[in-house]
Amino acid sequence: MGRDDEQVDSMEIDDQKQQQLEAPAAVPEGFNTDYLRVYYGKLFPYGDFFKWLCYGNDGKHPGCDQSYVGRREFSFTLENDIYLRFQSFDSATELESSIKEKCPFKIDIGPVYSVDPSKRHAYAQSGNNVFVPVERELIFDIDISDYDDVRYCCSGADVCLDCWPLMTIAIKILDTSLRDDFGFNHILWVYSGRRGVHCWVCDSRARKLSNEQRAAIADYFRVYKGGENALKKVSLAGPVLHPFLARSYMDVLKTFFEDRLLLSQQLFSSEERCQKILDLIPDENVASEVHDKWQGNRRSSISKEDVNVTRWEQLKTTLQSGKHKAQGLRRCVEEIVFSYTYPRLDMEVSKHMNHLLKAPFCIHPKTGRVCVPIDPSNCDDFDPAAVPTLSQLLGELNATGFKTDSENNLERTSLGKSISFFRTSFLHPLLKACKEELESAYNAKLQQSKNSLNW
Repeated sequence: MGRDDEQVDSMEIDDQKQQQLEAPAAVPEGFNTDYLRVYYGKLFPYGDFFKWLCYGNDGKHPGCDQSYVGRREFSFTLENDIYLRFQSFDSATELESSIKEKCPFKIDIGPVYSVDPSKRHAYAQSGNNVFVPVERELIFDIDISDYDDVRYCCSGADVCLDCWPLMTIAIKILDTSLRDDFGFNHILWVYSGRRGVHCWVCDSRARKLSNEQRAAIADYFRVYKGGENALKKVSLAGPVLHPFLARSYMDVLKTFFEDRLLLSQQLFSSEERCQKILDLIPDENVASEVHDKWQGNRRSSISKEDVNVTRWEQLKTTLQSGKHKAQGLRRCVEEIVFSYTYPRLDMEVSKHMNHLLKAPFCIHPKTGRVCVPIDPSNCDDFDPAAVPTLSQLLGELNATGFKTDSENNLERTSLGKSISFFRTSFLHPLLKACKEELESAYNAKLQQSKNSLNW
């Protein structure tokens, strides 16, 4: 299809702002164009990838929309930050040859438009606003660097096994709610390759949501409302917590905060860290009462218990004692837990249909890691440091000798397991549902035309 080398508005692509702020780094060991060419030539799962984005419209069924996938926007970021927007492809073969030819450092997926995005200029002359996004997965983007004020082990793009569980918690909270509260079934979680996770909700109901509906869903999840200078970034109003928040707190957040985060991040281990938590208590007298208890505790230091655990227990006892059960402090313990653990979403990504998001199975140029799917039911076991890298995969291929059949190549590398999970847990159930929907929509249409003829 028509090639289009138009510059992209960098604000629309996840991760792009950050790339422009950072000084150009040397290409990390294990990531270069030659390696990438081999990966695209031998391992990238073109067939599965394309089948996913067709949503059943690539079959012979008369109800299929043959133009559907050709109206999807792909964006390629080439070497030296050259952006190609509004690429479109009619077949997996076309997509494959374009990727092999251009060797993109990053592939982003955009919406399905009303017309083929590569031919949008031809429609612009008509004067009507013909070129508009009409369908898009509901997407969420969560980045560990947005938690920098509550993690002390790493900052920026760095991540370790002490802070990564914040991403695990985000997956658990969102996945449960999307399924139980909204009734979505076809949800794909993907490791971003470096410092976060992406979520693709692919049910047809989710793909057809308007921007207003997307904003309403994103707002449903919005608890963390931190402006740069606001000390208190979570306010849980009202006499009782919303059932979704109450469930998240009781089932996930409270235990995670007390059993893991408190100790892994040493949240009360210094005066400065303690002060940060005291700032979340709206009543200064109560805050200073808690502070005095902590000071006394430090002087006696008889306690064998960890200082973080002791201080947290003292804070809870003080805030939840009878005399402080006033409306203003009732929620304070919960607000502290939410401030430190609750998912922090990039709201704009979820609200707008035209946002681009990095495709699964890309390679992150800064880490060399593959953007692999994450199993939400086993997300506790996911270790970003164990995700296969480009050089590791090529080493595995070299060790066993290249085969012409890419399926064979895949099975002999550590990427095989991720592709197999993508197929069996996500793609097959999704395509089955798409087929049933196509069938019933087609039958309903036939019935309708029969009825109008009879009339």
